[in-house]
Amino acid sequence: MQVFSIYKINHQKVFILLSNQQVLADAFKNKESNIQVSGSGRVTATLPDDNEGSRHQRFIIELDSGLTLLVSHNIDIAPKINSLGKGDQIEFYGEYDWNTKGGVVHWTHHDPDGSHEDGWLKHKGRIYQ
Repeated sequence: MQVFSIYKINHQKVFILLSNQQVLADAFKNKESNIQVSGSGRVTATLPDDNEGSRHQRFIIELDSGLTLLVSHNIDIAPKINSLGKGDQIEFYGEYDWNTKGGVVHWTHHDPDGSHEDGWLKHKGRIYQ
């Protein structure tokens, strides 16, 4: 997936960086996965924690573009956001995986093995990693 567009202006190539919202929109449209993304959105629903295998805090966010994402935050590695509620704003950095409902953002934590890029969530000024 390309994170820039190339245009010719006066016979010169110009590279335009795409916004993270555009990167996410393109990834959804093209059914792409395993893409490091950052962004922010509003929490539209908090879901019960997934306690099978590694435990994950789960919630749905809506981006300004209208795209909805499931955030799956590993709470065996990173702290849980206990104060998270519907309507809250949240920032994220993690890995996007496509699905028919908008996609999932995971790897929103540090990687204790150092084999994957660290991710994070930011809520009310605090970083959860």
